[in-house]
Amino acid sequence: MIDFAAERDAMVEHTIRRRGLDRPALLAAFRTVPREEFVSGNYAGHAYDDGPLPIESGQTISQPYIVALTIDAAGIGPTDKVLEIGAGSGYAAAILGQMAREVIAIERHAELVELARERIERLRYDNVRIVEGDGSRGCPAEAPFDAVVAAASGSHVPTVLVDQLKPGGRIVMPIGAPHSIQSLVKLTKKEDGTLEREDLGAVRFVPLIGEHGFANTTF
Repeated sequence: MIDFAAERDAMVEHTIRRRGLDRPALLAAFRTVPREEFVSGNYAGHAYDDGPLPIESGQTISQPYIVALTIDAAGIGPTDKVLEIGAGSGYAAAILGQMAREVIAIERHAELVELARERIERLRYDNVRIVEGDGSRGCPAEAPFDAVVAAASGSHVPTVLVDQLKPGGRIVMPIGAPHSIQSLVKLTKKEDGTLEREDLGAVRFVPLIGEHGFANTTF
């Protein structure tokens, strides 16, 4: 029998805190959300490895450290409304829900939407909503957002996403070509609408598919 609670605590300590991500709210969120509930049973024993794992629809659940790096960079606060692009298994949305007031997470794969909703509802993360749709368009009906985090890479940050940010809002998104090393980028929208850019390091994500991303027929 695997002691998932102990493995979760060890993952937070070794994979996140000791690598410099030590915000109390971030660490508390990762200690609270059971990653083993967001992977298939075949991979539950590897839930707290610091690496991606396969999930349904040919997608992956991201490496815990990269999830933590992305969320930490977005500077999520308890009154924030957050948009996540690429909900996948629902794990990152659940983490965000521990830190933010409200989370909208968009996913284009219907199978993943159904599974993520079931997990979120079963675990009673009532401030997290999983929406099926084209994440490259954002979610204008729910805008503006304090932060946008993306789990898929684009050639650039779509203007439509910047437009859905509040002044002072942040976008964290991987930028680069599919199937290559990309850069995790943070954009902060200043009061005058200009953008401040920060590069956070090399990553590798699936491509952002959609109207303002890459064409679906390419992959």
